[in-house]
Amino acid sequence: MNFKNITVAGSGVLGSQIAFQTAFHGYNVSVYDINDAALEKAKERLAGLKDVYANYFKDETKAIAALERFTFSSSLKEAVKDADLIIEAIPELVDIKINFYKELATVAPEKTVFASNSSTMLPSQFAEYTGRPEKFLALHFANEVWKNNTAEVMGHPGTDKQYEDQVIEFAKSISMIPLHILKEQPGYILNSLLVPFLNAGQALLAKGVADPETIDKTWMLATGAPMGPFAILDVVGIQTAYNIVANEAKHNPNAQPIADILKTDFLDKGKTGKESGEGFYKYPNPSYLDPEFLKA
Repeated sequence: MNFKNITVAGSGVLGSQIAFQTAFHGYNVSVYDINDAALEKAKERLAGLKDVYANYFKDETKAIAALERFTFSSSLKEAVKDADLIIEAIPELVDIKINFYKELATVAPEKTVFASNSSTMLPSQFAEYTGRPEKFLALHFANEVWKNNTAEVMGHPGTDKQYEDQVIEFAKSISMIPLHILKEQPGYILNSLLVPFLNAGQALLAKGVADPETIDKTWMLATGAPMGPFAILDVVGIQTAYNIVANEAKHNPNAQPIADILKTDFLDKGKTGKESGEGFYKYPNPSYLDPEFLKA
């Protein structure tokens, strides 16, 4: 593996985390997003992550040094001009991803390996648009990557194994634990387990069975888990959750009430989850972290 320059396309919650994790481990990272406003927001996220990493790893010097390894561009051609690997972390919408890969195919150097961080979609859905299907695969991270350090690596039938091996080595080099998925699976391992769980929690809310705190409290008490589905949704980001469930609603009408709640009660009111300071809970001190939360 000779990766040195990494491009992260999409600077949202997880894209920014992937970028910082990569820079923290010594790589040059080019951050791409669609306009300067998005990039300014990315710079704010990365500055915040500097403090997170400094505190978590007890190494402020290394965290500060990571900030020096970033470049930013709203021109995809400029952002990928030196890329050995590009990690796509753009919204979970098929048309947006197709258009992105069509453009990327025309501007990326021949050497560049393409990896998608898509949460629920398969590499084979986009391989034909990449111009290099043999160098295209999925590399999926979990939210809060500095501590939830999974890296699911999943090719499609046309992926050349050597590039899967290279991406596995890259994942190791940024202190992730690579989990090699041997066969295409929507949602990989993590989201094959997590998404139905989150959907079940949201369905209970949409049906009026219980409120978010009661649902989370039930799960936490009964299983010993540190978080319930709605606390997890706040961390993932309600926009991402909405994109997934809205896509599901296109062929499953039962998902539409959930999508409606997420849009009307949360997104339309600027409540996007932990990052915005409010989602199902209010931050920085959500009630589920209160020692009294699980008491009678």
